Amino acid sequence: MFGLRQIQCCPFRLPTQCGTGRSLAACPIPHHSDRLHRRKTFFALPRSAYSALLTLDLWNFDGVQTRSRHNFTKHASGPLVRNRSMATRPATSKQQLELRDFLAMPESDTESGVETKDLSAVVPPYVDSLDLSGAGQRVYFETYGCQMNVNDTEVAWAILQGVGYERAESAEDADVALLVTCAIRDNAEKKVLHRLHHLGALKSRRQRKSKHPQHHRKFDARPSQTPSTSAHGAIPSDNAVDFAASAEPRTMKIGVLGCMAERLKKKLLETEKAVDVVCGPDAYRDLPRLLADSAATGQAQINVQLSLDETYADVAPVRLHPDTKSAFVSVMRGCDNMCTYCIVPFTRGRERSRDVTSIVAEVRAAAAQGIREITLLGQNVNSYRYVPPHPHEAVLALGTDTAKRSAGFSTVYKEKEGGLRFADLLARVAQVDPGVRVRFTSPHPKDFPDALLEVMNEFPNVCNHVHMPAQSGSTTVLSRMGRGYARESYIALVERIRALVPGVTISSDFIAGFCGETDEEHRDTVSLLQHVRYDAAFLFAYSMRAKTRAYHRLADDVPEEVKLQRLSELIDVFHAGAASANSARIGNLEVVLVSGTSRRSDTELVGKTDGNTKLIFPLQAIPDAGVCDGRPYHHASSALERLDAPSVVNREPQVGDVVLARVTAATPVTLRGDPICVL
Repeated sequence: MFGLRQIQCCPFRLPTQCGTGRSLAACPIPHHSDRLHRRKTFFALPRSAYSALLTLDLWNFDGVQTRSRHNFTKHASGPLVRNRSMATRPATSKQQLELRDFLAMPESDTESGVETKDLSAVVPPYVDSLDLSGAGQRVYFETYGCQMNVNDTEVAWAILQGVGYERAESAEDADVALLVTCAIRDNAEKKVLHRLHHLGALKSRRQRKSKHPQHHRKFDARPSQTPSTSAHGAIPSDNAVDFAASAEPRTMKIGVLGCMAERLKKKLLETEKAVDVVCGPDAYRDLPRLLADSAATGQAQINVQLSLDETYADVAPVRLHPDTKSAFVSVMRGCDNMCTYCIVPFTRGRERSRDVTSIVAEVRAAAAQGIREITLLGQNVNSYRYVPPHPHEAVLALGTDTAKRSAGFSTVYKEKEGGLRFADLLARVAQVDPGVRVRFTSPHPKDFPDALLEVMNEFPNVCNHVHMPAQSGSTTVLSRMGRGYARESYIALVERIRALVPGVTISSDFIAGFCGETDEEHRDTVSLLQHVRYDAAFLFAYSMRAKTRAYHRLADDVPEEVKLQRLSELIDVFHAGAASANSARIGNLEVVLVSGTSRRSDTELVGKTDGNTKLIFPLQAIPDAGVCDGRPYHHASSALERLDAPSVVNREPQVGDVVLARVTAATPVTLRGDPICVL
C-alpha cells in the first residue's frame, strides 16, 4: 500500500472508479470519499508513485476518465509530464513546479514511510490552477421533462450562482447555455437535439464575429441624430465609445445536463460538435470546473459519474421564478425497481434518500420566503427510507415495519429494513407550516401502506391527490414490464385508497403498445381506465430505450401505427371518464390556491384544487373570511359561518391566496367556479 501525505486543498472531486478500471475498494491507490471533494484537504501519493500513475491510459487528475483531456510528452530526463502548450492557465502566487522537479524533491524515511513537511507553498504540477469564478458571465437554462428536472435546474443554478455566474433571460444574451434534459422517450431527446442545432448556429455566429472585431463600429453612447453630431452640436471625442474594444463579441459555451447526458455520454460529444460540457445528474457540483476547463483548454468536458450517496442535501435550490408560490423539494434520487421499459435506473442511479433534517429545513426556509405549496419529489418518492449514519440515533426506531407493503405487490430487490419511512417524513413536513399545502410525486403503487394513507387523511394541508402509475391494465403485460403486481392487486389498492382518503383524486400513467401487446391485452387497459375513472392521466406510445431490460430481452414488435391507434383510443376513454368524474363535482366546494391570471383572459384567475385539478374563476372582490391563524385548510369547512361577521371586508384575491369556490361547470381537464371567500 502506498503511503499517504497531506498536500493541499482540492478544487474538484475525483471519480468513483480509478483509471485501472477497478472499484475504489479494490484499488491500492487512495482516493477521495464523496464527502471530501469540495475544497477540502485531501491525501496524495508520495512522489515516488506519481510516475506510475501518469502511465495509466485513462487516468487524469481532474476527475474525468478520458484520454483526450490531457496531452503528455516524454522528457529525456524523466517521466511523462503535461504538455502545457494546450492552454495558458492563470498565474498563481504559489511556486509552480514541473513534474520531474516535484518528484526529485528529497523524501525522508520515517516510521510511516512518508514525509510530513509542509508543502502548502508548492502547487503540484498535476493540479491546474483553474479560475472557477463565473464573475461577469451569464448563464441561460432550458428545462425539459419532469418536475425532478426543474429541481435539478434550481440546484445547478444555485451552484453556479455561488461562484459568481449571473442569470440570462435568453440564449442570445448568455455566455453559457445549459439544457437540463430528459431521456424517458425518444421524442424528448429529439426536442433537445433540435434545440442544440439552433444553439450551435448561434454559437457559430458568435465565433465568426469574435474573429472579425473590425466590423464593430465606433459611435457615441448617448442618443444622437447622427454618429458624430447631436442636437447641441459636435460631440466631444472623449464621449465616443469604441465597441470593438469595450464590447468585444462574446463566445458561447453549450452544456447538456441531466438524463440525456447520462444516457448518451461521449456519444453526445461525437454527434453534437457544438456541445462543450456534458454533465450527468450526480455531477452538478462539478459544473464550475467543467466550464472553466472548457474555457481554458478549448476542449469539451464530460462528467457523468453516478453516485451512491449524492442527494445535494446541502445545496439550497435557487428558484428560477422568484414570484412563484410553489416549490419542489427533492427527498430522494434514483430508482431500484428496474421496470423493463424504464431508463431511469441507468440515468439516475440507485435509490438514496436525503436526511430528514435537511428536508424539513428546506421546507421551513421555503415557507418563510412565501412559498404556499411544496411538492416532495423523487423518482420513487414513497420508497423514501432514511437510515442515519450513526446507528445510535433514535430515528432508526421509526418506520421499521416493512410488512405492511401494499398487498399483492412485490419487488425485484431484497426487502429493506429499518430507517425513517415516507409516512413519517410526510407527517413532519406537514407540521412545518399548516398554511403550506403538501403534495408528492412520483410514487410507485407498491409503497402505499395504510400508515401513509392515514397521514394524508390526518393533516388537512396534505393534498388529497394520489398519482398511481398503472402503465397497463393487463396482468401479462405488467409481468413483462416487471411492475411487481397484477391487475387485481392494483384495483384493490385503488379501492382501499378511496376508502381511507375520502374525496381523493387519482391520476396515472399508461403506455400503449408495449412489447408483444395483443389486442386482448390492450382491451384490458381500456377496461381499467373505464373502471377507475381517473381524474388525470399521462398516456404515451411505447418508445424503446437502449440499455433497458426490454431492449435486451424483448422485441419492439407492435407497429407504430398500431401504437398510435391504441394511444388514441386510450385518450378518448380517459377523457370520457374524467369528464364524468369532473361533472360529478358540479355544486361542490373546492379549496383553490391561486397561481395567477388565466392565459385566456385577464379578468379571470386560475389555481389548483386540493385534488390537483385546474379551476378558473372570475376576478372580483369577495369576502375575506379572516382566517388569521395561518391554517386556511383547517378552517375551510367552517369559513361560510364567518362571512356575516361585521369585521369581514371584501377584496380581490391575489396570487398565493387560498380561495373557497363553488364548481359551476366542468370539462375533462378543467373546472370552472364562482369564488365565495378568501380563507
